[in-house]
Amino acid sequence: MKLIRTEDAVGQVLCHDITQIIPGVTKDAVFRKGHIVQPEDIPVLLSVGKDHLYVWENDETKLHENEAAEILRDLCQGPNMHATEPKEGKIELIADCDGLFLADIDRLRAVNSLGEMMIATRPSGFVVKKGDKLCGTRVIPLVIEKEKMERAKQAAGSEPLLQLAPLKPKKYGVVTTGNEVFYGRITDKFTPVIQQKLAEYGCEMVAHEVLGDDSEAITAAIRRMLDAGCEMVLCTGGMSVDPDDRTPLAIRNAGAKVVSYGAPVLPGAMFLVAYNEDGRPVCGLPGCVMYAKRTVFDLALPRLLADVPVTTQWLAGLGNGGLCLNCPECHFPNCGFGKGV
Repeated sequence: MKLIRTEDAVGQVLCHDITQIIPGVTKDAVFRKGHIVQPEDIPVLLSVGKDHLYVWENDETKLHENEAAEILRDLCQGPNMHATEPKEGKIELIADCDGLFLADIDRLRAVNSLGEMMIATRPSGFVVKKGDKLCGTRVIPLVIEKEKMERAKQAAGSEPLLQLAPLKPKKYGVVTTGNEVFYGRITDKFTPVIQQKLAEYGCEMVAHEVLGDDSEAITAAIRRMLDAGCEMVLCTGGMSVDPDDRTPLAIRNAGAKVVSYGAPVLPGAMFLVAYNEDGRPVCGLPGCVMYAKRTVFDLALPRLLADVPVTTQWLAGLGNGGLCLNCPECHFPNCGFGKGV
């Protein structure tokens, strides 16, 4: 750093906070360390008794913290989000719509591993609302080598580190299975739970059939719903390995390609997800979805509604954090369920 006259400081970077004291009114920094002095700042600096300032010497090999934060912003920012103005070397990204927030955790870790810079995000894989904060970025020192920011660009790659996939309310069908419901031995309590859960996302149930444990009848119902234009079909019941449970077979026979039958999540181990040939999801929901507060379906549903593929790799990754603790008072998603890293 070097000492210069305040009148000569325009365009220079302050090395320290400049405090303004007005008795009984304020005692605070009128300019923060790292501030780039503007012409209109000179009278203010002089008024607080600063005839001389310590500023950083220009160095073509380094970037100011705000410039570096802008690079981190560009590495992160995907569609449907906007950035705040740099402030003390920090920039935040804000959601422009409701949607599923996704972060590329491996590439994010690669950037953060470089040191002297950071990107902190909210948990990936969860729904956010318009106006929610998605991440904050900054470099740790006041200035940083340009070469280090080039390394950050290489670590991040060409695609944004963050995505915000808008949710798309779907018209769906429900196939309720089980002889106990079909013959009226018990009341169907599953379908109302599904309706309530999907109504939170603006979805509408447009088809519903109650069937016994007959795989051919279940298959035919799935096909009818898909042929009628349902954007998603959910089958409830018949998902265990009991001999009377035929739903997984029926889904396969309907022509849907099964991604996985089973997930490392409790509650919800017997979850089945499949896709019709045109990409519409067909899911088999285990019985726990009917009575447990939160299950694997709560983790998968936002991806289904955002048209983000549910893959075997993603499902496998749910094992770390996939154990719901069934807290007496549920705070999901503000808890550890589904937040493995």
